[in-house]
Amino acid sequence: MRPLTRSGPTLQKTTFIVLLLASGLLGQGPAIVSLTPDCNAQNVAQNATISVTFDTNIDGTTIDSSTFVVYGSFTGKLGGAYGTSRGPTVIFTPTDPYKVGEQITTTLTTGIQTTGGVALAAPEVWSFTAEVLGGSGEYAAAVNYDAGDAPQVATAADLDGDGNSDLAVANYLSDNVSVLLGNGDGTYAAAVNYGAGGGSQSVTAADLDGDGDSDMAEANYSSNSVSVLLNNGSGTYAAAVNYGVGSYPYSVSAADLDLAVANSSSNSVSVLLNNGSGTYAATVNYGVGNNPRSVTGADLDGDGDSDLAVANTFSDNVSVLLNNGSGTYAAAVNYGVGSSPRSVTAADLDGDGDADLAVANAYSDNVSVLLGNGDGTYAAAVNYGAGIGPVSVTAADLDGDGDSDLAVANTFSDNVSVLLGNGGGTYAAAVNYGVGSYPRSVTAADLDGDGDSDLAVANYGSDNVSVLLNIGVPVDVIPPPAVTIPSEFALHAAYPNPFNPGTTVRFDLPEAAEVYLVVYDLLGREVVRLVDGRREAGYYRVIWDGRDAQSREVPTGLYIARMMTPQYTRSIKLMLLK
Repeated sequence: MRPLTRSGPTLQKTTFIVLLLASGLLGQGPAIVSLTPDCNAQNVAQNATISVTFDTNIDGTTIDSSTFVVYGSFTGKLGGAYGTSRGPTVIFTPTDPYKVGEQITTTLTTGIQTTGGVALAAPEVWSFTAEVLGGSGEYAAAVNYDAGDAPQVATAADLDGDGNSDLAVANYLSDNVSVLLGNGDGTYAAAVNYGAGGGSQSVTAADLDGDGDSDMAEANYSSNSVSVLLNNGSGTYAAAVNYGVGSYPYSVSAADLDLAVANSSSNSVSVLLNNGSGTYAATVNYGVGNNPRSVTGADLDGDGDSDLAVANTFSDNVSVLLNNGSGTYAAAVNYGVGSSPRSVTAADLDGDGDADLAVANAYSDNVSVLLGNGDGTYAAAVNYGAGIGPVSVTAADLDGDGDSDLAVANTFSDNVSVLLGNGGGTYAAAVNYGVGSYPRSVTAADLDGDGDSDLAVANYGSDNVSVLLNIGVPVDVIPPPAVTIPSEFALHAAYPNPFNPGTTVRFDLPEAAEVYLVVYDLLGREVVRLVDGRREAGYYRVIWDGRDAQSREVPTGLYIARMMTPQYTRSIKLMLLK
């Protein structure tokens, strides 16, 4: 999910992490020079570190989980180890692997400072997607699970923190949200229902209060409000808190911690900025097309903040609202699509690093694909046939080949269309799979933990959710490591070594200690201090980028890294080759 204040795009080969760049202005704070993984990177390894290099040295004491914030779209706020070379590069190493197909979003806050005490001028946000490890793009017969009365939308996330994919379902006629906790094998426990506002129309899951678990936001069509349900930490939820929005809200999207709501009767989008605690500022409304039914957030113009795309059912177009950089939006620009568009999703459909759009058109029985030009403008729509009455579309790597495929819920043919991508933003003919009665939404996630993308579908007419498991050879998913404390002090060999331009040095602390990790040249002169101060027990990684304490590149040659604590001293050799 992308933040509405300064966020970024999205997508794929399963977990993808979108990195949005917004360079700091001269004299107003450090600027980002490079990011790893790249913005909108696809197929990122589940255990990949996140690295950011600035144009000046960063104070390592200002780098922690409150200033370098990493969220997973399925798992909420992610834990991990932070490191800095006491130079311009900072890194995050996740404690647990990213989930298959998960979107990872990183936010750097203005709490980050240079060694001179100059703060980052504005938050920087970017995303990437973790790899999908398998799958054929073909699906087993649907298995149905009861939800509430007239379910409209289903979304997948780890709601109880056990590592499995759970489901949240908005039920229109019973005015509630059903939570179905996953057993880890693609089956689900009985639904538990939580009251929301009147006419529960849409639900999204995100860590809205920043405490590390998945909360829910739900759009209430009849009561003109959005309900926020905060997680108690175990997959149970506190009573809903409601916020007024426009008239007949039909869709809600969580971009980082902020909310955007499409209001079908007032022809507007409501933006609610998060106060940082899961509470929200007063709604600000922006005009769009006629009868907006769906909204999504992504960095559509590549400038490092989150823009909005809205599907307008009665005007047969999509509105694009570009962010001004502060969570306010420019006037909508409209792009024609098919007849009666009901759903829009943003993803890198052609693999060029830009955010493209896919739109489900209910009356023309097709999906419109609009490829982005990279500046927030779009090429003319190209249409691909689906089933009868497509009302929801999602993008994911369904066949494990590294590009973006589409799944579409067809409300009048009681099926889901799967359109496999050819790799350049074009699609093969749809293959259909039967689901329940009057399906209204589809979402993709690894529901059974075997490393590929499964589907969950909310069926309005049969009051249930259909789960379709991907048929493919199971692959090994990286298991979460056990929570351990090192048994002894250690300084490990650097990798890579020899290196250019950077190398990673790992060290272990069995107890809290004052730690000094210093690089020397062969004459014994100090080059740079990588670590200088007290650290708690744990496993650590730091990067040396081949620069000295003044951020100057050092020449090719042999260097010595020495770790010193009151209880332990060891040195290793580092060979820099240029």
